[in-house]
Amino acid sequence: MATAARKTNWFAIWVSAGVVAVLVGVIAVVAVLNTRATDPGPVPQAGGINRETGAIIFGDGPDKVATYVDFMCPYCGQFEETEGKTISGLVDDGSITLEVHPVTILDRLSQGTEYSSRAASAMYAVAEADPDNAYAFFRALWDKRPEEQTPGLTDDELIQLAKDSGVNVTAALEKSIKDGEYKTFAQQQQLPEGATGTPTLMVNDTLVPVTYDPETDIVANLTSR
Repeated sequence: MATAARKTNWFAIWVSAGVVAVLVGVIAVVAVLNTRATDPGPVPQAGGINRETGAIIFGDGPDKVATYVDFMCPYCGQFEETEGKTISGLVDDGSITLEVHPVTILDRLSQGTEYSSRAASAMYAVAEADPDNAYAFFRALWDKRPEEQTPGLTDDELIQLAKDSGVNVTAALEKSIKDGEYKTFAQQQQLPEGATGTPTLMVNDTLVPVTYDPETDIVANLTSR
């Protein structure tokens, strides 16, 4: 009886070892997923891009206008159509600093091509490589905005659009667009607290309801006017 009590239960040991191995594997997978969720990937280094907020900055006026847009969003397209000219004029005459925040909430509506992320990545790449022509590319993205539930522009079409906008498309910039260098960075960007969708407009750090009337939405909220 005493000998039987001392007999090693190898089955129980192997089962326990297997459980430990599975747990270690699960912990490793969770750690990798958590790292992916928090790792922004390559971060654009240009001075005109706020690496913390993801804003692409145009102008240096005393009032701040921030827009949060998805390049596949039809309402964002309407916003740019109705208010873009006013915004551009305010940047040009030194009235405002414009902060453009590309977001990627509509990737699901591009038939698996992640168009919102690819377009946002291309926007960051152009803003880093050729900031003088980045705003022209930004406006061109709206002129060529694809409809929801379509694949959107291809990478080659984004590159051609940049060229047509006057951007100096070097081999490095072309590679950045094709590789989606800043996709992960773009996918990390979020809408501000209190926002419910795109377009989101903030003037001097205050959320402003979009009425598609620039006088109401923007001009009336500037302190320098």
